Amino acid sequence: MPSRRPVGVLAAALVTGLLIGGGAVGAAWALSDDGRTTASAPADDARDACRALDRFDESKYESKGSEREIAFNRFAAADVLAASAAAGDDQYKPLAEAIRLAQTRFHKTFGFGKEVKQELQKARDLCGGLR
Repeated sequence: MPSRRPVGVLAAALVTGLLIGGGAVGAAWALSDDGRTTASAPADDARDACRALDRFDESKYESKGSEREIAFNRFAAADVLAASAAAGDDQYKPLAEAIRLAQTRFHKTFGFGKEVKQELQKARDLCGGLR
């Protein structure tokens, strides 16, 4: 007949393992915290939108290959990040509106005409006030 271990010893080992594992996960989580709070997320999104806009070169939009793709993605990223910032904090709505209007006007004309460039400049000016 096989020997049977007491259930209490197995339960204690299981609970000890869970506590040690949970403590390790909690410690890793606490140590990996970058200190940012949800309240700072809109400001971070606005700054990231401005960084994307800073690196966006509208003249590359007419290029072929990777330069065009990079320009396209930076313009789109600026729009999405500014919209996210505005959703979290109303003070970023003018930035989001300027970038969105530039995108809308671009899509109507398929080019970076005077009105599109004015909205881009307005957005860049708003970004200058964030730093």
